[in-house]
Amino acid sequence: MKKMIVALAALCLVQAGVAGAEEIKVGGGGAPLDGALRPVKPYFEKATGIAINLNFSSATLSFKQLIAGELDAATAGVAYPDLLTAMKNEKLEVPDPSAYQATMLGVSKIFTVVHKENPVGKLSKEQLQGIFTGKIVNWKEVGGSDAPIIVVLSKINPATNAAYRKLALNDQPFLADVLDAGRFEDVRDKVASTPESIAFGPTSMLDTSVKTVETPEFSRPVNLITKGKPSAKLQKLIDYIKGEGNKYLKL
Repeated sequence: MKKMIVALAALCLVQAGVAGAEEIKVGGGGAPLDGALRPVKPYFEKATGIAINLNFSSATLSFKQLIAGELDAATAGVAYPDLLTAMKNEKLEVPDPSAYQATMLGVSKIFTVVHKENPVGKLSKEQLQGIFTGKIVNWKEVGGSDAPIIVVLSKINPATNAAYRKLALNDQPFLADVLDAGRFEDVRDKVASTPESIAFGPTSMLDTSVKTVETPEFSRPVNLITKGKPSAKLQKLIDYIKGEGNKYLKL
């Protein structure tokens, strides 16, 4: 009986410790979460005892949650002014933009991928503009087979879309007729199963099921957005990512 009481007391202490453990709630889209935060999460948690709670949504929706006080930080794969523009485009209000601070965690590349059997291995910026705006509609126009081009687009990653549109398309709009996809894993799977397809996305999307096309380099910042200066626990995360954790990043 005495041993049971001791065991129960120990269990209560453990549970109390877990309940009282520090936690960071961070939201965002595929590139920042899959490229920066998810890779460092287990190592940071082990090193500091601070848990990271990742909430997948998008740059704009996570910023909305930050404003509402539901998150400790939001992430975005665009510069802060571009994030404010995206918020405005989605009719999401930012009462006081100056109240928030963006801290750059790293730089993320955006890659263009096609089906692994597609003979096209290289595309210029002008060709990408033609394809993603709908001016080029057949692969034979860029040295490929005589087949229609199918653009796969993730509509739940507005930050990556905005960055690619700005960097690769000179802010021209995407064509309307696209194959919709969800997270970047879904984008990759659709490209892998659709021979005529093409898409873009971050490093975390790449694997042997798709072919990476040589293009000009397109890179954008990955930012952590906080209300005011980062709290002590968020500063620990920032310092870790820029220090010891930098080797784990998949940007």
